[in-house]
Amino acid sequence: MKVGKLMTPDVEIVAPDDTLHTAARMMADLDTGALPVGENDRLVGMITDRDITIRAVAEGRDPNTTKVREAMSEHIRFCFEDEDTREVGRKMSEWAVRRLPVLDRDKRLIGIVSLGDLATGGAEEESRKALEEISVAPPGTRG
Repeated sequence: MKVGKLMTPDVEIVAPDDTLHTAARMMADLDTGALPVGENDRLVGMITDRDITIRAVAEGRDPNTTKVREAMSEHIRFCFEDEDTREVGRKMSEWAVRRLPVLDRDKRLIGIVSLGDLATGGAEEESRKALEEISVAPPGTRG
């Protein structure tokens, strides 16, 4: 099965110049722990609740003035909508991440896929292995 069939479409994005407070509020409203960061119709990073906590709040930064770009992860892992779910599950295991942005072949963000999506869509073994890898990944490397 292709990832495009399982992904969550209509993903909310946060801008790199938004504040961490804005990103945290969006996460709370959407009940998610990660948001894609977009600028000029392109994915430029990802921000997680962990990024906000560890890269900003723990360092004493003010979430009302600190910009998303100051805490986001710029190295973006992603998959394409036409990739097989088993291959994406393997990548998530290798990269020790729980979710991936889904891009079309023009590299435009069109959705997000989670381990839960893969587990219900035929990649049970790959999603189980990915969860195991995430659970043993060193702190600061889990996504």
